[in-house]
Amino acid sequence: MIEAILKYEFLQNAFLSGAVIGIIAPLLGAFIVVRRLSLIADALSHVTLSGIAAGLYLGQTVPTMATINPLYFGMLFSVGGSLLIERLRSVYKHYQELAIPIMMSGGIGIGVIFISLADGFNTDLFSYLFGSVSAVSRGDFYAVIAIGITVLVTVFLLYKELFVLSFDEEYAKASGIPAKAVHLAFIILTALVISVSMRIVGVLLVSALMTLPVAAAMRVAKGFKQTIWLSILFGETAVLIGLISAFYLNLAPGGTIVVTSIVLLFAVILWKKDRN
Repeated sequence: MIEAILKYEFLQNAFLSGAVIGIIAPLLGAFIVVRRLSLIADALSHVTLSGIAAGLYLGQTVPTMATINPLYFGMLFSVGGSLLIERLRSVYKHYQELAIPIMMSGGIGIGVIFISLADGFNTDLFSYLFGSVSAVSRGDFYAVIAIGITVLVTVFLLYKELFVLSFDEEYAKASGIPAKAVHLAFIILTALVISVSMRIVGVLLVSALMTLPVAAAMRVAKGFKQTIWLSILFGETAVLIGLISAFYLNLAPGGTIVVTSIVLLFAVILWKKDRN
């Protein structure tokens, strides 16, 4: 396995990208779960799919667009979707959770339209849906690194604000924290992380990487910081085991990563129950 990684660039891209995603996805997921916004990852992943489908369609129909990575269209759509979710949350102040299914439905609808225009599913789109070890390019890896550094720096600088905002939004506003700006920055970062995770985990399964490691960590952690560290540990473990399994078994990595995450979750639940 190590010889193969050293020999083939696509394996280097996949494993290094996976290692970074295994850190930043559960890191943001910890804040998302605490804020009870777990489904937002599903909504943004479907919006990202519509952007990727649009990029693939434009690549087929407009020759000058063929050189542009569809992932960038996915990022653009995902960020736009995150901003629209925030706008809808302000419109439906007493029913803010409506914003998520609205965007999810819109993302699916637009995605289906572009997929139909592009004559259905092709190999590229399939790799975005379920992830692919061989599809991660060097450009994808650089995008993951850039977004990973941005996430780590932002969380480090705004940790206190994010922490207070996650547990008590009203207190955060009363204490002078620019809650709207902080939340906007957080939701945009979440959109970017979801979009760059597509190549490894896939559109349909990316939300699991942001929530399952956190769910496992919450069963054993004694505080929020410990929850974050354990979430990253479980996320990294799931990604590495999932990628190795996908390589040897010739499977889509999204499925192996998520199944590994579920196994880890149930193992933690059973271990905790046995201790109690």
